[in-house]
Amino acid sequence: MTAPPLALIILLAVGWNVMAARMDSPLVPSLGSVADELLTLAGDGSLWTNLQVTLTRVLLGFVVAFLVAVVLGIAMGRNKYIRRFLEPAVLLGLVTPGLVKALLCVIWFGISVVNPILAVALAAAPALIVNITQGVREVDPQLHEMAHVYKFNGWTRLRRIWLPALAPSLFTGARLGIAMAWKVIVLVEIFGMSSGVGYQLNLEFSNHNVAGVLAWTVAFALVMTAIEYGILQILERRASRWRKESSV
Repeated sequence: MTAPPLALIILLAVGWNVMAARMDSPLVPSLGSVADELLTLAGDGSLWTNLQVTLTRVLLGFVVAFLVAVVLGIAMGRNKYIRRFLEPAVLLGLVTPGLVKALLCVIWFGISVVNPILAVALAAAPALIVNITQGVREVDPQLHEMAHVYKFNGWTRLRRIWLPALAPSLFTGARLGIAMAWKVIVLVEIFGMSSGVGYQLNLEFSNHNVAGVLAWTVAFALVMTAIEYGILQILERRASRWRKESSV
């Protein structure tokens, strides 16, 4: 299962090194130079500190987006009037570039904790809402009848019906939302923060250190890969286990 992705990574690495050797330019550093930068950043602790800062901002913003999206997504999926009322706002959130959201949050909130959290929430929420709304509309109507017959309260319906039934939609939306959140948080940190991966990328760019830019990019990509394969896919398999068991 891991052979094709690993082969692609090796092919890209070999191709990059060949290109770096042929060009012999500081604009195209070798992988060895990038690895040296990574080791230096890890050694002096700046890598872990800034990754932690960025991850915390993304996590807080994503939690806000998730809570808002669950409420609005279920409401939009269950009620056509609410869906028609909110659809333009969700569409606007989807089509507005992340750069615009980042700039507006920096302008309005400056260097504060609200700035990155709100920017991440605005970036992640639309994709989550769309997927949750679609998931709600595909839930088996018999489940609604069962909840009505047994007089489930709101919390029981959310825990026993909505969240299990919406698990695939939630994880699909989470992937899209997190991808958007990463892009926006880097922009916010470049334009309006004094810490984080985005700030460090801008600092390396200002110093014309391409190896440093690539080192931070590689570190960022590794963290995203770890979250995807180490957290999201595991949680998704566990959340959808009951579907496989029920289909046997």
